[in-house]
Amino acid sequence: MLERFQRDSYLLRRKVFKLFGGAFHIYGDDDELLFYSKQKAFKLKEDIRLYSDESLSDEVLTILAQSAIDFAAVYDVVDTVNDTLVGSIKREGWRSIARDEWRIFDADGNEVGIIIEDSGALAFVRRFVSNLIPQSFIVDIAENEVCQYKQQFNPFVYKLRLQFGEDANAFDRIMSIAGSVLIAAIEGRQN
Repeated sequence: MLERFQRDSYLLRRKVFKLFGGAFHIYGDDDELLFYSKQKAFKLKEDIRLYSDESLSDEVLTILAQSAIDFAAVYDVVDTVNDTLVGSIKREGWRSIARDEWRIFDADGNEVGIIIEDSGALAFVRRFVSNLIPQSFIVDIAENEVCQYKQQFNPFVYKLRLQFGEDANAFDRIMSIAGSVLIAAIEGRQN
């Protein structure tokens, strides 16, 4: 089970033209399905559950909003196999209007890093000119870039590549997966 959290890169896929709810597939480099999530539509409080496959029999991770419909929501990330809080990720509501920004917290509530959109200028173009420019995010832990999330342009399938850098061990892999799912679920709705 732990092996699925030890990869150097992941590819998250979400169908763009799904009418209700959402389904995420997360693959490793070898195209092996590592995680699957099927979201329910019309929920007031985000409750995202990741499973080991499409059978939904082995739940491995839960991402749960602390409050309902919150512009600057905090999402708790829980390792459901061990029933432990791994940390939290908070969307910076007002700052994210200009440039998407998320704060990362450890299990004790200490801020440990940030997920931020690559460029303020590109963010402006994406929001007000054309959403055809793929998003990219940098994950900064203790002033070191540890991984990147890069959207791959595809008009029919939302694809987000998660790639770890040299300081990959500075960022919990469970939190990295949760970050990619939140970006696809929350930011992906804007595009």
